[in-house]
Amino acid sequence: MPALEGQTVLVTGAAAGLGAAIARHLHAGGARLILMDRDAVGLAVVAEACTGAVSAVVDLSNAADTARAIAATVHGPVGTLIHNAAILRTEPVDVVTLATFQATLNVGIQAAFQLTQAVWPAMKTRGGALVFVSSRSGIEGFADETAYCAAKHALEGFSKSLALEGAAHGIVSVTITPGMYMHTPMSETTYPPELRAKWVEPIRLAPAFAYLATRPLHLSGQRLDAWALSQEHAS
Repeated sequence: MPALEGQTVLVTGAAAGLGAAIARHLHAGGARLILMDRDAVGLAVVAEACTGAVSAVVDLSNAADTARAIAATVHGPVGTLIHNAAILRTEPVDVVTLATFQATLNVGIQAAFQLTQAVWPAMKTRGGALVFVSSRSGIEGFADETAYCAAKHALEGFSKSLALEGAAHGIVSVTITPGMYMHTPMSETTYPPELRAKWVEPIRLAPAFAYLATRPLHLSGQRLDAWALSQEHAS
């Protein structure tokens, strides 16, 4: 298994919540980071804390802007891609605008496709890990989450296909769910009081992502639980 130290890892949604926790944890483990988010202020704070990180403020719902950010930051092999960025707006289907629906899918699956294509050629020769953050919305349906569920369901199928294509090249592809109620800017807007009483800080889920960066090939194609994996591999 390749070491985390010295490996280039690209993390989206890195300005806050789980993405920021992953970035800080991987930086502590010696990874070289490429960080992307649309929140310029939050991204700058995380990038400053992760000395040497390269960052790009980007609207991942926009294909052209995503391509620009990739061109500006990806200048060599990326060992691990962690696509964590997402949009969740809880609205009934008759209220959801086409713009919101498209933006949600674009951040979830279109950006995943663009980022994967950007890192795939080097991974085919060197191996790599593709990690797509999913949720229960990737296997279940929830009222008022039509766009979000559609995006997460798409990620599940995308990852399974990549696992098959990448198997001969040492490329791991997985989806991963938090597995635990987590305190993030997103959950602050969606969790009821009884779940807020149970949530944990996202840094406690970060060890799972450091482990996946070591490319455990036996897990490829699976849907994983970050909480369980972190309990197993926390140092």
